[in-house]
Amino acid sequence: MKLKRIRTLIKNEVFHGPKDMVLVMSVAMPVLLALFFNLAFGNIFSDRAALGLLDKGDSEMATLLQSSSSINLKIYNNEDDLKAAAANGSIDMGIILPAGFDNMIQTGSADIQAYTWGESMLKHRVIIGTILNDAIHDISGSTLPVNIETIALGDVSSVPWNDRLLPMIILTAIFFGGMMLPAASLINEKNKHTLEALSVSPATIGEIFTAKGTIGAMLALVMGVLTLAISGQFHSSFLSLILVMGLGAVMAAQLGLIAGAYIRDMNTLFALWKFGGLLLFGPAVVYMFPQIPQWIGYIFPTFYVIKPVVDLTINGLGFDSIIFELVILIAIVAAIMIIINRIVVKLSSQALRLN
Repeated sequence: MKLKRIRTLIKNEVFHGPKDMVLVMSVAMPVLLALFFNLAFGNIFSDRAALGLLDKGDSEMATLLQSSSSINLKIYNNEDDLKAAAANGSIDMGIILPAGFDNMIQTGSADIQAYTWGESMLKHRVIIGTILNDAIHDISGSTLPVNIETIALGDVSSVPWNDRLLPMIILTAIFFGGMMLPAASLINEKNKHTLEALSVSPATIGEIFTAKGTIGAMLALVMGVLTLAISGQFHSSFLSLILVMGLGAVMAAQLGLIAGAYIRDMNTLFALWKFGGLLLFGPAVVYMFPQIPQWIGYIFPTFYVIKPVVDLTINGLGFDSIIFELVILIAIVAAIMIIINRIVVKLSSQALRLN
């Protein structure tokens, strides 16, 4: 296997390979899904936390909070309206300042009552807490104890839908293009009988598979990164995310090569995608409906791709927390590689007999 021939095959595939509906769908579908779900459930145009304020006195807090570019401030005139807004998700948190609040924090301590939306994102609550602390410091001139009594409203056990849908978006981005593109390319080669022509050229079956798999994996990784960025979750652990999604992209391309080696037409390929989707998207369904026992996700190979992504983005964990899943993912990729190697050996033997 020579790298020069693989580079030539990749170049020919990119510039002269088929540009059919599979490629268009591989690029367009993940982006459209990410845009749609973030418009419907996320904060694609504004990732600022929403804070509601009810001031029972005449505090400077409102002026200080309005000057912050990190939050959207909404002023309420009565407690019922503020509680209703926190319960339905119009605001992430609503705070009630008692009369004489500024004097309290300048002379001692103060108590604040806060209502939070049960489905609000943790990072929004952290942002609001930081802004409140800064404003209190500006008023008092020092850091004084302020007790915040937090009351959660709405469905406190619920996971926000933008977080629930992230695994589905990422798996679609990685596995649709990464699997379908190399599979469709191999099927196209077989239907046009060009695979036999390639096999009698200096290029080997292994080099052909490597080139097509590399293109599929690269597309899968690019689309995974792009959709994660659109979803607003590419804010930390960059290298760890690239590593995990890169391994997922390799797995997707491997599955595509196996499918392309045995499937003879595009209708069968799309039927496989349709009916075999449960194997790929099972973990996404588990994340989408938290009432499903979470241990079920461990059954699916793609779980070891999406769980590290969720832990690194939504849960804000570090690399140490994903080592277990990462080791299993590497083992899965290695096992599939052994299967592909056997397929290549078999096809190479068949090509030699035909020649």
